Amino acid sequence: MFVNKLILGDNLEILKGMETDTIDLIYLDPPFFSNRNYEVIWGDDGEVRSFEDRWAGGIEHYIAWLNERVIQMHRILKPTGSIFLHCDWHANAYIRVDILDKIFGASNFRNEIVWFYRRWTAGKTFQRMHDNIYFYTKSSSFKFNQIFVEPTDGQKTKQEKGWDRNSVMIDGKRQPQLLVYNQQKVDEAVKAGKINLSEFARIHQLGETKTTAPDVWEINYLNSQSKERIGYPTQKPEALLQRIIECASNEGDTVLDPFVGGGTTVVVADKLNRNWIGIDQSVAAIRVSDLRLKNQHNLYSTPYELILRTYSYDLLRNKNAFEFESFIIEQFGGIPNSKQHADLGIDGKMPDNTPIQVKRSESIGRNVIDNFKSAIERSDKKLFEKNKAEGKTVGYIIAFSFGRGAIEEVARLKNKEHIIIELKRVGDIVTYDKPPKVKLTANELEQSKYAFEATAQSETEIEFFSWDFNHKPEDGFKAEIYLDKEGKQVRKLKPGKLQIAVEAVDKSGLDGIDKIKLNVKEEKK
Repeated sequence: MFVNKLILGDNLEILKGMETDTIDLIYLDPPFFSNRNYEVIWGDDGEVRSFEDRWAGGIEHYIAWLNERVIQMHRILKPTGSIFLHCDWHANAYIRVDILDKIFGASNFRNEIVWFYRRWTAGKTFQRMHDNIYFYTKSSSFKFNQIFVEPTDGQKTKQEKGWDRNSVMIDGKRQPQLLVYNQQKVDEAVKAGKINLSEFARIHQLGETKTTAPDVWEINYLNSQSKERIGYPTQKPEALLQRIIECASNEGDTVLDPFVGGGTTVVVADKLNRNWIGIDQSVAAIRVSDLRLKNQHNLYSTPYELILRTYSYDLLRNKNAFEFESFIIEQFGGIPNSKQHADLGIDGKMPDNTPIQVKRSESIGRNVIDNFKSAIERSDKKLFEKNKAEGKTVGYIIAFSFGRGAIEEVARLKNKEHIIIELKRVGDIVTYDKPPKVKLTANELEQSKYAFEATAQSETEIEFFSWDFNHKPEDGFKAEIYLDKEGKQVRKLKPGKLQIAVEAVDKSGLDGIDKIKLNVKEEKK
């Protein structure tokens, strides 16, 4: 299943490659149709390209840009699936009428949710303190878990307004107080449609008064001091995504966010035991989402995959041999062997059964060519002779690089024996690069106060630095500061032995790390 993945790339192309009817819930918070300066948040190349794409024209172009993506989202949703599209006043009317009603059908509109938050805005208008979230389903048979919330001042129940607490209406008859506290009977009555919820709020066994969630959600906006803050200006609160995910999916379902941004959707989905997919064109968005996930993961967490356009050379070279073989053969368009041993030196085949061998090394020599030729003759002599007679490739060898002897032998076989063996470099199949080299230094300014500076070298520019001020290698890198563009920090540290770690991410999304150990002494009194 194509799940638990953070994917760097154009969401339209990735959506097109996903299977039909496989996603349970989609939440998308696309860039609003607003002023241009506000739209560029991360500032990296991928985000700028996307920005230029959607701003090539006016509102019609923006709607067309979003429309083709929502078409694909509708296709990959299960018949029982839902979509929640987050927007604001700039284009909400166009989005509902020209996109959602046309693609999902007006009959599948469920709610216009108003997310109300308190935030001061000045101007000669009423303060704009809400966003719109359109809730549509693919069919009339959709998953929905009712959400119960504490009533707001405007939703006080009759009980709180002085009505008789000792009874509730079921089938038009007053029931004794005992029933109010019998949660099982209340639940059964609700399920059977017998309880009059419009007259009396649902009562929980502890005597709490709850009401079904309205379509106006008052959830605090993340202020600058919020513990959730990661430095992403349009970051959405986890409470907002939790409500959406809990109401429209169950544990084990798959949640998709095609504009992952600061990563809140995948972080909450992960906490709620959902499968998930997050896509973004911005390196910073994907890598910050990755850091947030790492911060909440431990040995028992469900693993996930980070998919970048550029792979780390070091990680590829050090990858488990069988995993590397399977990965590179699939990237090449072949089918890897399901077994690791007794494969006669053949690691996979192309769809037409042409053999493939993989070498996870550099400067492959002539002996590899000789051994491979013998292996493919033994494995399927009939196919070997057929391909040779027709002037077709008899086999492929994939490696990081090839020595002069291997290249000359392949040329000799082709010219003298009419045997074509193709040599494929890993770099011709996937893009890879060296990760950044990072250097961390510390300068004690005064007792227990340090100035840290990180520098990094990369084939591309450095995008940002992240910091872990209490690094424990067994726990992995746990970012305390996510986005540092300069690589400089001043920090007052607690006494004791500490390890400080800094991670640098470059424009390809590759990362490098450096660490430093300190013995911070107690301040003299």
